Amino acid sequence: MTDPLAQRADDEEPAQPTPHPDCRLVEGTVEIDDLDEFLAFIEEVGEETDAVVQAFDADYVVDGDHLRRATRLAARAIARDEAVARDPAVEVLLYAAGRRQIDRGLELGVSSGENRVVLVVADFGGVPGSDRSTGDLDAAERRLAAGLTPEATLGTFDEVAVREYYDVSDRELAATAGDLADVVHERVALLDVEK
Repeated sequence: MTDPLAQRADDEEPAQPTPHPDCRLVEGTVEIDDLDEFLAFIEEVGEETDAVVQAFDADYVVDGDHLRRATRLAARAIARDEAVARDPAVEVLLYAAGRRQIDRGLELGVSSGENRVVLVVADFGGVPGSDRSTGDLDAAERRLAAGLTPEATLGTFDEVAVREYYDVSDRELAATAGDLADVVHERVALLDVEK
């Protein structure tokens, strides 16, 4: 006699692996005279290369893992049909912000004037549920880098701004075994729990 529970388990489809989109980070500085024009440029690059492109103010990015983790979790949310945003770039922004509110997430973005930026360039082509085909990340990276003055911006975040944005108190920081970057990584990861 066969066990009906074991039979049901055999009939179920295997779980989909967690998607890990190729993610590159482009760093530099840029003078933004017209914010709408700059955002239109990065959107155009994304459309022409089928890459997901999102711009961040480097003052709020604690390290490269912060944005890579946000990209990976955004891809997972899309694959599970749990994404809040229709645009994968906005979903990446929300995870990086550790918040579900788009208007609050936009605070991590760039603004008019001189900006130290980090651009996420990711390929969501293999992510189930994504409407993207395989992105040409090399072409996207070249076009975006051409619009920036090269400068290492990762790891040079504004501690006061990060602590204020992520609401990290002295008490919380003292209670953690890690540093401020670890607390921010936790905020990114905990966004799934808050859904």
